[in-house]
Order: sequence, then C-alpha cells, then structure tokens
Amino acid sequence: MGHREILALAIFALTYLLISGRRLKMLPLNRPAAALLGTVLMVLAGVLTPEQAYRAVDYDTLVLLLGMSLISAYLYLAGFFDWTADWVLRTAGTPRRLLLYLILTSGVLSALLVNDTICFMLTPLVVAVVVRGRLPLLPYLLALAMSANLGSVATLVGNPQNMIIGHLSHLRFLHFSAALLPVAAAGLAIQYGILARGFRRELGAAALPEGREPVEFAARPLDRRLLGITLGVLGLVFAGFLAGFDLSWTALSGAALIMVLARRDTHEVLKLVDWHLLLFFAGLFVVVEGLNSTGAPDQLFARLHGLFGRTAGAQAWNLAWFSVAGSNLFSNVPFVLVAGKWIPGFAHPALMWQVMALATTFAGNLTILGSVANIIVVESARGHLEVGFWDYAKYGIPVTILTTVTGMLILLALA
Repeated sequence: MGHREILALAIFALTYLLISGRRLKMLPLNRPAAALLGTVLMVLAGVLTPEQAYRAVDYDTLVLLLGMSLISAYLYLAGFFDWTADWVLRTAGTPRRLLLYLILTSGVLSALLVNDTICFMLTPLVVAVVVRGRLPLLPYLLALAMSANLGSVATLVGNPQNMIIGHLSHLRFLHFSAALLPVAAAGLAIQYGILARGFRRELGAAALPEGREPVEFAARPLDRRLLGITLGVLGLVFAGFLAGFDLSWTALSGAALIMVLARRDTHEVLKLVDWHLLLFFAGLFVVVEGLNSTGAPDQLFARLHGLFGRTAGAQAWNLAWFSVAGSNLFSNVPFVLVAGKWIPGFAHPALMWQVMALATTFAGNLTILGSVANIIVVESARGHLEVGFWDYAKYGIPVTILTTVTGMLILLALA
C-alpha cells in the first residue's frame, strides 16, 4: 500500500469517526462540517485533484433532495403540517388511538416526502400538544421517529439513502414501491404493536381532555390557495415518478412550478431548505470517492463475497444483516455509498438493491443514533424530556429485528 492509499484511508477513518460518533471535545464538528473537512483533506493530501472531487459529487441526488425539500417547505408555509397534527389530535379520541394515528400519519408522509423533513416539521407540534394534554411524551416521540424511518422505505424519495439507491440502481419508481410498500405497512403494524404493548399502562392511565378540541396550540394558519397549488403539483410530481421520468428533475421542476404559481417571496422558502444536508452529501461523495480510488472497498468485497453465499436467498439474508450492522457502525448513507458498488456482483442485483434499502432504513430504528430522524425528534423534545440511550433501545432493538425479519420474508416472497 502506497503513501497515497494510506493517506486516503486515514482521512476516510477520521471523517467517519466524526460522522458516526458524537462531537469530540478537541474537534467539535457536526456531520456536514466533518464531511467538508474530509473533502478538503482529500484534495490537499493529493488523493484527489479538484477536478476529480467535482466529478465525484452525485448532482442527481442533490437535485432530488433540493426539489423535495422545496416542496416540503411550501407545504409547511401553507400550514399543512400544523393542520395535519391538529386533525390527528382532534379525531384520535383516546391516547392509544392517538399513537396509532400518529404512526400512520408519520409513516405515510415520510413515504411521500423525506423522513428527516417530516420529523423536523411535526416534532414541535406533537410535543406541544402532548405536553399540554398531560400525556406521556416518550411513546409518541418513539412513534414519530420510528414510523418516519419505517414509512420512508416505501419509495425512492422517502429517505436520503433510498435516493442514492434509486440513482445507482436505475430501478423504476413503481417497481421499487410495489416491493417495498407492503414491507413498510407490515413494519408500521409491528411498531404499533410493540409500542402499544410496551406502554399499555401509561396509555391506559392517560386520557385526552374531554371536548371536541383536546388541546389548543398556536398553529400556522392554513393557506388554502398555497396548499392547493402545492398538493396539486406534488400529485403531478408523483405522476411523473410513476411514469418513469427522471426523479431529480421531475422533483425540481415541480418545486420551480410552485415558486412561479405561489407568488410569494422566495427568500422565505429557501431559508427552510436543509442546506446542511446537501453539504453533507456533497462532502460524502468526495470522501467516498477518495476511498474508492485506493481499491480498498473492492478488495474487501473480494474477501467477503464468499461469505454471502451463492443463492439469491442466502445472499439476501446475509446482505440484510451486514447492512444493519454497517449502517449502525458507519451511518446508513455512508454505508450505501461504499457498499453500493458491490451489488452488481450478486446473483440478483435488483433484489439486493431492495434488500439494502430495507435493511439500511430499518437499521435506523436500532438505537437513538441510528438515523438523523431519531436525532431530530430527540433534540427537538430535549426541553421537555431527556430520552436516554436505553429508553430508546429497549423498543428500538425489537422493532428493528422484527420489522427486518418480516420485511425480508415479504420481499423474498414477492421476488
């Protein structure tokens, strides 16, 4: 191994240490900053030239993220998320039913929009209502975070790693969802069963306030005109997805159309875009390309390939557990970027892409640090409840194991 390869591996290891762990006291960088640092080091160390770094960035994924983020931002400005939270709380009736409705709402919205965005938009509303209604907060926080992860597996735009898989695999949107939608539905049902049973005493002892309006909270007023425009364009965007149009430019075209029709100051909506996530992705693409240039991932796969088995079924199960472990060690997006190169070497590549999507998404429910969605929910609620590692893992571990096993059985049955 030469000097350049050693430098690339060292920079990769440093970057992923910063990404997968908590902030270090001596180097207090968040994930986007860590990815940016890794990018700069790859170029300064001579592992990649500036031109190679530019070419490493997958702009299709960034464009897709930008387009879906803009559409989500317009839904927020229209008051859609406030209205949705208010409707769920007014129609639930009982704490147990509220748990079910929240899981279904979060799961469905996460399949249509990016799961991180759903958690960011809904968490403050859910916390405000649950606290003022004097209900136990923990089951609803877990319900929101876990269902956002589970529901997002159903489409190629549900979460960041699925977006990358969609670009790398060239799977059709409809074909992907036909296989993963039943998996997501089964996962949400399992999650509800585990949380409802685990919190049966707390939910049984609690009660929503009587009356038609359970809790009053300051909701953003509903802009029916903007909501109608955004939902109409979102419908057109998904029609384009189903028709096989390019995912990235279909989403961005929809966002641009809303900008034209909305007739509102675009500064307001652009402030709501998660630019940190876009920077994080751009940096990751460069860092992973630096690692790939050493040939280390290919050498690792050559050594491990025999352990996955020879039949499609054996390879699917082994890839699933390997992906769950890798996603929790390195985070799901970095894992997909590295391991995605291996999929063409398997017996049934289309199935393996679906397995990777399932396993890396459901792996996010294993621990509190398993996905960005979990961190968003926990951090947003920190002022009202400190969720510990084992508070989450006690439910996250069984949810992850049961949903992954059930999902794999469904996926293989449909293959």
